[in-house]
Amino acid sequence: MDPRRKSALAAVLANGYNLNVERDRSAEYPQLTGCTYLDHGGATLYPKSGVESFAADLCANLFGNPHSMSASSQLSTKRTEDVRLRVLKYFNADPEKFDVVFCANATAGIKLVLEGFSALKAGFRYKYHGDAHTSLIGVRELSTTTQCFVSEAQVEQWLEGRSAEPDIGLFAWPGQSNLTGRRHPVSWAGKLRAAYPNYYSLFDAAALLMTSPLDLSDAATAPDFTVLSFYKIFGLPDLGALIVRKDSNSILARRKYFGGGTVDALTIGSKFVARKQEVPHDFLEDGTIPFHSIVALGAMMTAHERLYGSPATTSKHALSLAKLARDMLSSLKHGNGRSVCKLYGGQDYSDPTTQGPTVAFNMQKADGSWVGYAEVEKLATVKNIHIRVGGMCNPGGMDAHVGLKPWEIEQNYAAGHVCSDDHDIMNGKPTGAIRISMGAMSTVDDVLTFVKFVEDFYVDKDAVRIDPEKASHAQTESIVESLTIYPIKSCSGFKIPAGIPWEIRPHGLAWDREWCLIHLGTGAALSQKAYNRMAMLRPEVNLETGILTVRVHDSPHTPSLRIPLHATPSALQNLKACASRVCGDKIMALTYSAPDVVEFFSSAVGVPCTLARLPAESSRNFKPHLATSSKKGFQRIRKSKEPKILLSNESPILIVNRSSVNKLNEEIEATGGKQAKPDVFRANIVLKDTDETKVKIPYAEDGWSFVKIGKEFFELLGPCRRCHMVCIDQDTAEKNEEPFVTLTKTRRVDGKIFFGQHAAHLPMEGSESGVPVIQVGDRVQVWGKEQQPEVEVRKIDLAGPETKKSGGFFKAMVAMVPRAFRV
Repeated sequence: MDPRRKSALAAVLANGYNLNVERDRSAEYPQLTGCTYLDHGGATLYPKSGVESFAADLCANLFGNPHSMSASSQLSTKRTEDVRLRVLKYFNADPEKFDVVFCANATAGIKLVLEGFSALKAGFRYKYHGDAHTSLIGVRELSTTTQCFVSEAQVEQWLEGRSAEPDIGLFAWPGQSNLTGRRHPVSWAGKLRAAYPNYYSLFDAAALLMTSPLDLSDAATAPDFTVLSFYKIFGLPDLGALIVRKDSNSILARRKYFGGGTVDALTIGSKFVARKQEVPHDFLEDGTIPFHSIVALGAMMTAHERLYGSPATTSKHALSLAKLARDMLSSLKHGNGRSVCKLYGGQDYSDPTTQGPTVAFNMQKADGSWVGYAEVEKLATVKNIHIRVGGMCNPGGMDAHVGLKPWEIEQNYAAGHVCSDDHDIMNGKPTGAIRISMGAMSTVDDVLTFVKFVEDFYVDKDAVRIDPEKASHAQTESIVESLTIYPIKSCSGFKIPAGIPWEIRPHGLAWDREWCLIHLGTGAALSQKAYNRMAMLRPEVNLETGILTVRVHDSPHTPSLRIPLHATPSALQNLKACASRVCGDKIMALTYSAPDVVEFFSSAVGVPCTLARLPAESSRNFKPHLATSSKKGFQRIRKSKEPKILLSNESPILIVNRSSVNKLNEEIEATGGKQAKPDVFRANIVLKDTDETKVKIPYAEDGWSFVKIGKEFFELLGPCRRCHMVCIDQDTAEKNEEPFVTLTKTRRVDGKIFFGQHAAHLPMEGSESGVPVIQVGDRVQVWGKEQQPEVEVRKIDLAGPETKKSGGFFKAMVAMVPRAFRV
């Protein structure tokens, strides 16, 4: 056995590690083959035996809608009541004193409680703990007064105060922080009842119950309302519950709304309604209950009990792994002694009453700067490691641990940051964190795999930096090796045949990224990162016929689709304006609603989608971060008018240097990885050196500021930030970890991965070339950063005497701009 694993195994065994999990996992969780799952705080995993048992039950029995007296309906009713009772027993709750209300999830349970309190004519007071999930915080919007306790000490002080508060109130808190795993006392419910009789308690147990028991045997001290999500405990079903203390159910009976199944009699000619009142689930479970999901819950509870025994056993097992992970991560140091991980939350991972199996942190480089959590998630995805990053729906945790104050969160939002985007570092501070969380089926190897991942990529790395001062700045002899456009965003490219001049438009090459595929449900543009099969869609532009032809590469028998290049609406295509979203930007696209178009793309990609188009007049602006991403202090030539883009991610044109591709493949080959074709970088222009006797200088483009291709000039806007989409083979749509892994080791700057250069065309007034064009084989010249002359930007006549007098194009373009290409 590997010495490191042996040591780790000994440590967790001493703390309650369940060795049987390793014996059963491959058979019960085949979905874990080849991957490392560390997001049990989001959802734990379902065992194969439980799924098979549920499937067999469905095949052997007929379950009908419970709102009937047929045999199938009565079977559903019986099973539902059996499971309802079983849930209460799971929490040691007396059925005489508690009731289970099934609902969609914990948030739905919170909303049921809120409906009761918001019906009070005088309103209600609301107090909550700062570690609360967003769903608990949302209750404040309907309360008359609100107070947030930022610490346990503040809660305890309030509970000891016993001041008179005659109005009805609600106090809510989480059983476990979904950021740090900190566990808060359920005993606050009893203290609240004794100190403030007019207050009710709402306990969010969703995160807690993932790995912890909950004892409701003492109804006198139990919470009035407890919400939970079963998928966090058993993996399936996607179902939640509200456990109601019956002595407190009168407040819920006040809610105004009623749904099917919750009334005994009703008229439409008057407002007469006789609501059910016997037990909470009678008047709170609106409509048809999710009876199939409830049947599934019974199967999953049986499987979970057979595999793991009591919740207490699971709690010790998962916490032993969390302690191991925290200890190993805290020991990681850079060569200069600086800690790699800034850990958040509790220190004592030996007490399951105060700490859950969660480790939250951010990482720092050797110089103390932050590693962006979005970068970590992208690389972890490539390595098939599943983690959670971001704000964790926990603004209080962001304040208390990451140090993001309310005004900073508002400032970041005003600057464009929203949940789940890539703005992971703003104003020198993380906007979220990294979280790993263990569950019943986690193993010591999961922890070791993640720690090795951090060691391999983030501990004291001497990554090759992009250094413009070391790049080649001479006017090199290169040519255009290939030109490619991507008519449909995120689909395969169309290579421009040699000998055909291709038009350059303000937004880039003609017909590049003018179309996209949008999801029929959300309206958002699809990406090859999420839908790999988009690589199999091969568009071809025929300027002679004015047709965009699309075929499915791996399905030669599927008839190709023909789309007119013009954007004129027609009866055939049924074009109509539709709101959509591309790379975070809201757009109005022309959507193709013809059935044959919808069927073609939905079938090819495997998701309900259709084609949409963004006409050139609706172009977007290039991304502003390019102006400063790598050219600190660089004053761009294009000051008054920013380049336009259509559906490109960031800029009008992307350029890649063949020498850099070759160098990258040498690095990949040295580790035995799969080499990358230039196609994976989805460049519009690939350049190559023509002089085979010269020493090739990879990444020379990092030091370029301008290029001239044929007769046309281009300004380089900055390097292209890369994500794991480069791992998708454009010939097969298969995913591989390369070239992203090697790029991470060799091309990382300030937490971002760079390869290739963004560019924009510089149209020159007075040029006699007419419509700007370039083609395969065009000669290329480059200008380096230190060759930037000190002149003022203005329009010129390239053929005029001023150009010749000034000694060249760029000396005639700029006078009095500070020399600012140095980094």
